[in-house]
Amino acid sequence: MLRLSQSSPEPLARFDRVLAVAAKEGRAALVTYVPVGYPSVPESLDTLRQLAQSADVLEIGVPHTDPVLDGPVIREASAQALASGFRTRDLFAVLRELSASPAALSVMTYWAPIQRYGVTNFARELASAGTSAVIVPDLAIEDIGPWAAVAQSAGLDTINLVAPHATHAQLVRTCAVSTGMIYVPATTGGTGAQGPLSPHLPHLVDRLRSLTSLPIGVGIGVSTVEQAAHVSGFADAVIIGSPLIRRMRASSDAAAAAGALAREFADGVRRSAPRFPWLPRACAAGAADAVSR
Repeated sequence: MLRLSQSSPEPLARFDRVLAVAAKEGRAALVTYVPVGYPSVPESLDTLRQLAQSADVLEIGVPHTDPVLDGPVIREASAQALASGFRTRDLFAVLRELSASPAALSVMTYWAPIQRYGVTNFARELASAGTSAVIVPDLAIEDIGPWAAVAQSAGLDTINLVAPHATHAQLVRTCAVSTGMIYVPATTGGTGAQGPLSPHLPHLVDRLRSLTSLPIGVGIGVSTVEQAAHVSGFADAVIIGSPLIRRMRASSDAAAAAGALAREFADGVRRSAPRFPWLPRACAAGAADAVSR
């Protein structure tokens, strides 16, 4: 597992370096998602620490009362986090605790929590707590510009999702306003799907390759280790969330259960034989030099 040195540079560079090192090792990066505060704030911190032993990037969800993109698994986890007393200040506290972990940190949040906290303050707090990138799934591409500018000024990447059936013009626009990574749904529904992946997924990734040099991450519907290994053959990152929460719900030790499943997914990603047309912004060799062995 990648171990970043204590003298690593700013968070944005960490995100780039983590993906660059994964590419240099000939594999996709593993991104794990769980909502902060599920099932409680202390337990979610324990879970994230376990995940950081296998994941290259920790994607940390901000619980919200109306998570329109999410399926029932994440919706229920978010509702439990809110019922357990989660507050936005808990997000920043957890991020600070994780800032020295081996994984890069990203945050997935709906727009309402950002507005309530204050757009500029939210971005600055995330950056100061060690966050590298932000995903705001309910903010339309046409409206993302002001947020992306604030995020950039704070040193944060803005990762955008593409629609499964996006037109060429929509893909061009998404690539133009994205930094850090492009997020591609593996299925056409919300999170938590357990069926087959979209047969058009490799073609969609190929279309994006022709439009951007950013790495391509695939999630939303990757539910098995076998699917993760398959996606690793054409994507730069594999993103899992609902499988982790399902395993947590079924165990008396949620953190340990999530950590064990993350190890299974990490092994599956490493078993694949991916190709990497993405050229990282930072030299992969230079990135490797910044990783402690």
